[in-house]
Amino acid sequence: MKRISDLFASPWMKALLLAVALVFPWLAESDYQLYVLSTAFVWALAVYGLNIITGFCGQLNLGHGAFFALGAYTLAILTVDHQWPFWWAFAGAGLMGVVSGLVVGVVSLRLKENYFAIFTLCVGFIVYLLLDKWEALTHGAAGMMDIPAPEGFGWIDFSATVPFYYLALAFLMLGIWVAHRIGKSLLGRTFLAIRMGDDLAQSLGINLMRNKVLGFVLSTVYAAFAGALYASSVRFIGPAEADVTHTFDMIAYGLVGGLGTLMGPLVGTLLITWMTQSLQFLEEFRMIVFGPLLVVLVIFMPKGIVGTYAFRRNRRIAAELTAKARAKEEGQRRA
Repeated sequence: MKRISDLFASPWMKALLLAVALVFPWLAESDYQLYVLSTAFVWALAVYGLNIITGFCGQLNLGHGAFFALGAYTLAILTVDHQWPFWWAFAGAGLMGVVSGLVVGVVSLRLKENYFAIFTLCVGFIVYLLLDKWEALTHGAAGMMDIPAPEGFGWIDFSATVPFYYLALAFLMLGIWVAHRIGKSLLGRTFLAIRMGDDLAQSLGINLMRNKVLGFVLSTVYAAFAGALYASSVRFIGPAEADVTHTFDMIAYGLVGGLGTLMGPLVGTLLITWMTQSLQFLEEFRMIVFGPLLVVLVIFMPKGIVGTYAFRRNRRIAAELTAKARAKEEGQRRA
């Protein structure tokens, strides 16, 4: 059992998962499975952004879906209405994530805990109304159609299912690598100190506002890039992309996998996507099964799957180290 536990945490397991992801297009039975998995990769990228501000910094952002929609609409408007090259428009979506995150973050992060969550919920609703009512810019409730696929390089055509799958996988890997680097850096430890308490962080000399805003902007950039990828995948978007249900979906992905962990957002997103697809034969009744399963999982694993696994493994390692230290001390006493 111990060896199995250590195997899951080893670099070999991560290499194996990456190898499975790379060969999956040859194992998939249809293009639909590839489409579902590549869409799950895009959502996982957005959840990694939520993980930075909520999992690392401890600030519950209920407007994360709005920044996802802003990235999607930025790409759609620049490519469809202004004929920008795709990758320039994609960079514009990221810039929208920076600017909108900075503006909202500077205002909202003056609030704490529930007040911050309610403020971001309102921001999400305002963005939804802007997308729905500003017809001259967003095409209103009709939404935006014929959004182009990413421009390819040479013989690579990202409008095809398999190349887009690898593109989504590449962006997800990049997002995970950046999150890993943040988590191991001084900035990551600063975020964790803020999550443990503002007073503790201030006593350590941490500039709360500056670091919270930085974490918020990083999270919105993740969301904006994920939204732009999503728009180029589905080719049609509407104001519903900013609906709060998308934010709640992303929170559910994070809670199931484990917010504040590196692999939790990926595990939660893939697991819920797989469960949702597996229960499709139940049609609208699938939520009767899916809902209680989700509740049971959250009750018995409040830290999420990855978080609970890491907690128990760390507790076991600590117990073993304590036992070894006691045995060594006992041996020295007898000698």
